[in-house]
Amino acid sequence: MQLMSLLLGSIMVVNIVLAFTVIFLERKNATSTWAWLMVLFFIPVVGFVLYLVFGRTLTKQRIFTWDTKSRLGVEKAVKSQLEILEADRIPYKEDVLRQYKELYYMHLKNSDAIYSQNNKVDLFIDGKQKFTQLIKDLEEAKDHIHLLYYIIRHDQLGTKIANVLIKKAKEGIDVRLLYDDMGSRSLSRSYIRRLERANIKVGAFFPPKIPKINFKINFRNHRKLAIIDGEIGYIGGFNIGDEYLGRSEKFGYWRDTHLRICGDAVKTMQTRFILDWNQASRDHIPYEERYFIGGEEGDVGIQIVSSGPDHDWEQIKYGYIKMIMSAKEYVYIQTPYFIPDESLMDALRIAALSGIKIKIMIPNKPDHMFVYWATLSNIGELLNEGAEVYLYQNGFLHAKTIVVDGKLSSVGTANIDVRSFRLNFEVNAFMYDADIAEKLVDVFEKDILVSTQMTKSLYEQRSIGIKFKESISRLLSPIL
Repeated sequence: MQLMSLLLGSIMVVNIVLAFTVIFLERKNATSTWAWLMVLFFIPVVGFVLYLVFGRTLTKQRIFTWDTKSRLGVEKAVKSQLEILEADRIPYKEDVLRQYKELYYMHLKNSDAIYSQNNKVDLFIDGKQKFTQLIKDLEEAKDHIHLLYYIIRHDQLGTKIANVLIKKAKEGIDVRLLYDDMGSRSLSRSYIRRLERANIKVGAFFPPKIPKINFKINFRNHRKLAIIDGEIGYIGGFNIGDEYLGRSEKFGYWRDTHLRICGDAVKTMQTRFILDWNQASRDHIPYEERYFIGGEEGDVGIQIVSSGPDHDWEQIKYGYIKMIMSAKEYVYIQTPYFIPDESLMDALRIAALSGIKIKIMIPNKPDHMFVYWATLSNIGELLNEGAEVYLYQNGFLHAKTIVVDGKLSSVGTANIDVRSFRLNFEVNAFMYDADIAEKLVDVFEKDILVSTQMTKSLYEQRSIGIKFKESISRLLSPIL
């Protein structure tokens, strides 16, 4: 009896110490803090383990370092562009940039996101088209290939990509492949060894230090980047796997959005890849001019914005909120998950109540049930404010896009959820260009033709069981 009392007392002491850590040291937001306190006190032992795995933060850690980054002149370029904006001088030819210069300024301040306007952008919404072009570009590589994907599968597409990489490595091209250890947990060792035998450098992001036990399981590199010869860059939602070609029995057709960029924005994408690579691999990439070709290609204005749990600021989320608050006519959003925090939810509420047309498209079928019910709960709230909500029926919608007034747009890897805002490492392209924005609007309108509208009356007809699932999912969403 005394032993049991001593054990219970020890558990309570540990919980109190941990609660103190959550409240005073980790500096989490209030919603997340209360959610974790509930977990700790209602399931003491299990809650402690869950917190060790899922609850810790990385904001005090310096994860990404690159001693030669200064040679790129990033700080100098950021300072120069900030001075130009503060003097109200915008030397670029795009009128859209002047209209949204506050967004431009914010990304410079909190993400070192240098603006470039000599970019050409190709838009892909179909996996077969995206990977056909990517493989063509890989086959034509002359100097180096850098790939970063959250998920890489050892299936037909994954094998095809591997074959191309091996062929190029044998031709003397420098090839590096970086994958997220959790996202690509099913990737076989034989796949990796085959690449390494061909002198391809392979890295894993945040692998476990102890086999099968990963205390950074909650902090994943969700970025998808491909850089070829420092001249061509890919960014968006497609991972490498057969399901992204629409070959999944569960999901059917896979509807995503991806960009192929040529121009100086590729330099920023390359910097992002090198920072991530040098974190994951001991074989660090030094500064070499051949990695930063860029070049004159087009006239699309772009800022490449990164975010992650290593920073106090939620850079991409701030960008989303600023875009919404800048809207005069409409905001179109496509996202597989819709679990915004209160700040982004308030921005959408205010916009909708101000007469801004809010259109949100989500998938009709979930890939994670818990997240799906939380998504429906948030959607129901916005229906009350007059938002239009569409459920995509032609397979699975995985696109992460926002378009404002046919002028401003964002495409990348960040979903509308707490995980993308605070836990995952993400990267988005914010584009100040009417032509690209109008193309994305056209894609949205065509997707409506294969979607059903979720009206307020339909939402109110949901069953008691669904309402219960929504309530539980919404309650726990801050610690997803």
